[in-house]
Amino acid sequence: MEALIFDVDGTLAETEAAHLNAFNSAFVEVGLDWYWDEALYTRLLQVAGGKERLLHYWTIVEPEEARGRKVKDIVDAVHAVKTRLYTEHVGRGLPLRPGVRRLIDEANAAGMPVAIATTTTPANLDALLRPTLGADWRERFAIVCDAGTSPVKKPASDVYFDVLRHLNLCGADCFAVEDSDNGLRSALGAGVPTLVTQSVFTLDHRFDGAVLVLPSLGDPEHPIPQHLPGAKHSWVDLDALKNWHRGTLFEAA
Repeated sequence: MEALIFDVDGTLAETEAAHLNAFNSAFVEVGLDWYWDEALYTRLLQVAGGKERLLHYWTIVEPEEARGRKVKDIVDAVHAVKTRLYTEHVGRGLPLRPGVRRLIDEANAAGMPVAIATTTTPANLDALLRPTLGADWRERFAIVCDAGTSPVKKPASDVYFDVLRHLNLCGADCFAVEDSDNGLRSALGAGVPTLVTQSVFTLDHRFDGAVLVLPSLGDPEHPIPQHLPGAKHSWVDLDALKNWHRGTLFEAA
């Protein structure tokens, strides 16, 4: 195990509720009579990407209008409003999930490269991590690949291949942390062993092929309420990841 790769939305923080609120507020602001409740949004999350999600919903509720010539411009405009509202909200501070900062700190202290593989926008990413990790948050990561560098959405593996190319590593040299089935498929498609920490919106996803599926990374203050084979503590640390990574490679061989 030579590098650690993190997804962002749902993995670093429980962001999806903030995304949902931003979508609904954007609908009101632009004059659309749409409203997404949590159950609907959970289903829509199977469509990766905010713009793609908007267009998918549009084709369901108004299929004729969704084929119009100006659809792309309207989707772009609605998504821009949504992004502004989201960044304003999370810019006021959204806590990272248990164990995220600790594990990043452990990897940084050990000299292990940490990367981000996400297809969220750079604006969303900066708005989330600037309040929690500081204005210099990018210095904690060896490479950050997002929608600005890797526009093809998950479950495609493009963003992971981009990260691996920058790290000059193959997938088997790394360990990924994801929260969704789309993210898991993206990482596995690049050959990256993956730990899943389920988020509120991915509790019913299938995670076939994951090394382990956990409710979070845990912390001494927020221990994981289940046995963690190969771990010394009731939370995920760098040693546990290394043990699981070795086991994964052994099983694959």
